Amino acid sequence: MQNIIENLAVVHQQIKLDAQNAGRKESDVTLLCVSKTKSEDMIKAAYQAGERHFGESYALEAQGKITSLKAQGFNDIIWHFIGPIQSNKTKHIASHFDVVESVDRIKILDRLNEQRPDGLPVLKIMIQVNISQEEQKQGCEEQELEALLEHAARLPKLKVIGLMGVARIDAPDEELNASFAKLKALKDQYAKHYPELTELSMGMTADMAQAICQGSTEVRIGSAIFGARDYSKAKA
Repeated sequence: MQNIIENLAVVHQQIKLDAQNAGRKESDVTLLCVSKTKSEDMIKAAYQAGERHFGESYALEAQGKITSLKAQGFNDIIWHFIGPIQSNKTKHIASHFDVVESVDRIKILDRLNEQRPDGLPVLKIMIQVNISQEEQKQGCEEQELEALLEHAARLPKLKVIGLMGVARIDAPDEELNASFAKLKALKDQYAKHYPELTELSMGMTADMAQAICQGSTEVRIGSAIFGARDYSKAKA
């Protein structure tokens, strides 16, 4: 587990440098440790190193880990769901997560609101926007965003706090900057009417520098912390 501690130090140093190069502070950017397919022990190692934000993409796998870790006393972890959302998994997501970053349609908003258990805090939501213009990528289209925000504002158990986007893999710097700048502009545009819209989840290991430069408030980093993923045992 020592590798995880060392890897985290490297990642935080890179975030600090990227933030400084962008004229920002390291504290402006939250590190979301993407722990999908990773063991509880690996999550605990990162927790002991000070991390509190963890991201999962598979509802059933995450449910088991979240339940187990809470039973062991790890109650201050903030769990983010960042994967594609299947309608038949919304109950698991609504019941166990604190933040859902990958919402891209009204049906999912409604199901999360209906299935959020009474007694839990309001479920924080980010709307995922398809900033790469790739057909296979998740995310709503830019012209659909306003309707999603308007609908979410009427749902009592949800609170939209920001936007999430994934840039095209291996895109050149110019394209990355343009994609992230577009999402930042959308956030700024709609924040005039929805002041709680403060977060921008964008940037992964390969494009973190460009994302931070364009205003990201959260970067999603997995393999650079935990090593390569093994998908063979992942439960959707």
